Amino acid sequence: MRRPAGRRPWSLRTRLVVSAVALIAVVGAAIGTVTTLALHSYLMDRLDEQLRTAVTMAAKGALSKGDRPAPPTAVPIPPGSPLGTAGIRLDAAGRTAAAERTVPTDGPAYDHREPLDRAQSEALAAAARTRTGGGPAEADLPGLGRYRVLADAEGLTVLGFPLGGVHSTVRTLVVVEVCVTLAGLVAAGLAGQALVSVALRPLRRVAATATRVSELPLHCGEVALHERVPEAEADPRTEVGQVGAALNRMLGHVASALAARQDSETRVRQFVADASHELRTPLASIRGYAELTRRGREEPGPDTRHALGRIESEATRMTGLVEDLLLLARLDAGRPLSRHEVDLVPLLVDAVSDAGVSGPGHRWRLDLPAEPVQVRADPARIQQVLVNLLANARSHTPPGTTVTAGVSRETTAVRIVVEDDGPGVPEALRPHVFERFARGDASRSRHAGSTGLGLAIVQAVVTAHGGTVAVDSRPGRTRFTVELPPAGAGHPQAEHRLGTPA
Repeated sequence: MRRPAGRRPWSLRTRLVVSAVALIAVVGAAIGTVTTLALHSYLMDRLDEQLRTAVTMAAKGALSKGDRPAPPTAVPIPPGSPLGTAGIRLDAAGRTAAAERTVPTDGPAYDHREPLDRAQSEALAAAARTRTGGGPAEADLPGLGRYRVLADAEGLTVLGFPLGGVHSTVRTLVVVEVCVTLAGLVAAGLAGQALVSVALRPLRRVAATATRVSELPLHCGEVALHERVPEAEADPRTEVGQVGAALNRMLGHVASALAARQDSETRVRQFVADASHELRTPLASIRGYAELTRRGREEPGPDTRHALGRIESEATRMTGLVEDLLLLARLDAGRPLSRHEVDLVPLLVDAVSDAGVSGPGHRWRLDLPAEPVQVRADPARIQQVLVNLLANARSHTPPGTTVTAGVSRETTAVRIVVEDDGPGVPEALRPHVFERFARGDASRSRHAGSTGLGLAIVQAVVTAHGGTVAVDSRPGRTRFTVELPPAGAGHPQAEHRLGTPA
């Protein structure tokens, strides 16, 4: 079942506290209900016992005052009866001879009485008739409230005790129980918050360790994974300790995997760097000997000239590939860059001019600000970024495409934009455009002289300067955006030490 969109999930602490308070509330309600019923039953039993005693005394001709017998027109209400006791006496014909009830007075309660009206006496007699010779009955006397009624065995004397005292006592108990329960729930909630917070403290430490690990850049470079759950929270004898111990084991495996990955990457980078260094010399020799042969005294034939041209062309392409690989190896190894105050405007103008010569079939446009745009960067590397972005636009768009290059100073960054109205980057290739050797069309790229490393170099150089690069593409519009820290701003990766220097 899906949770409503606007409802926030409860934390474990809140759920535990609410569950404990709810359990206490249920227990309190059960205890209060049982206590109330027990008290009500006890008070009713005691009242019934008093009523039976009073009826017995009245039936035997108990005295109403002193030692004088009760007159025939008076109800023999025994001493000690509750205030408000009502009674009737019936004659042999079943007619009401007397109907009275005791009322408040300064003297004995049974000594001051007032007569019952007809409706009250009839209600009292009717209740007595339904239970004649049996147990007490209850009746509502108009204007007087609820009464517990009992008649003697002959049904000639009927007494009724008011239930107001019993109900008042029970209501007082209910109020006290509700107040005590509410106070207990508040105290339980506050105490539960404190106790649960203390109990969950080890779990919060485990979560804090996992959070710190999740914030580490585990996807690149050399990562020293020293984070571990403290030993106190890794005791396998407790539930939290089992989680902490499992997390520590997992972190150990991850650290081993990262170390193996870093060692492998270091060996690969070292191999690429060494191979690039070693290949530069023979490639230069191949190009030199090919050119020397072509310019020799003996005129080579057409086939030989074609072969020498192909040798020089492929040697030049391989030299570019070696230089790109060597640059990436140096950046991966964390070699520091040479930084100077650089104005990007003339760099962009030169790059677009060179691109116009290399791609005369394209329309090249500049979008430049009136003021200089300064950054603290390596001029040669930034120039290479601009050249690679423009070369990428030229290589992967047909003739007649308009390519616009611009630079601007934003609030927190310097932005370089290269945009074209070509067919766009294929959707399947977009997540991988900055990966090495990524090509949308291998045959076309090779024909254009692409090595598949241009955009990878762009990302590596921009990252080394503490910036970012992104692509936004759709048919008819492709935009590459580079953002660099402006001159004078802090450089989070000023030395670009992603790995161990080779």
